[in-house]
Amino acid sequence: MLIALTGGIGSGKTTVAARWVELGAREIDADLLAREVVEPSTEGLAEIVERFGKEILLADGSLDRGALAKVAFADDQSRKDLEAILHPRIQRLAAERVKGLGGVIVYTIPLLAETNSKLEFDRVVTVSCDEAVRIDRLVTLRGMSKEEAMGRIVAQASDAEREARADTVIDSNCPMDELISRADEVFATFS
Repeated sequence: MLIALTGGIGSGKTTVAARWVELGAREIDADLLAREVVEPSTEGLAEIVERFGKEILLADGSLDRGALAKVAFADDQSRKDLEAILHPRIQRLAAERVKGLGGVIVYTIPLLAETNSKLEFDRVVTVSCDEAVRIDRLVTLRGMSKEEAMGRIVAQASDAEREARADTVIDSNCPMDELISRADEVFATFS
């Protein structure tokens, strides 16, 4: 069974995915795939450098994610250009990883609504919570400024857009133990 797990930045997807792995699921994480497709000497990294310049590289030739984020999220066209480079590569890699896997496979894909993934999912689950909670999590847990957090949130699909595509919505406006309990309830329906 292939489950798409989505939700905006800071929504609690990582917590839900980690819990499902504890319960026996196998996870494929689009964020990790995104890192793979831009490793040194990849076509993905070469295309990003061509578009955004060598300033987004570290001294060792690897991607400086912070520098890229600053230029890629500066305006809509830059973000769209980055997505056009990354998303097809991530989708191909995800399709390769899914092949041959059995059991419950959770594909954690923050940008499901934005990417129109070609994978065929048995279920789509989205994790949602209030914007203010997400901003607080991003500032507190990830060290972003409030402005950076807002910029990332507004660059993504809205909760309403994600929820419209979902079979199940997990509300993460709750303490951690309650979120785990909600994740367990949803996992129990995967059979």
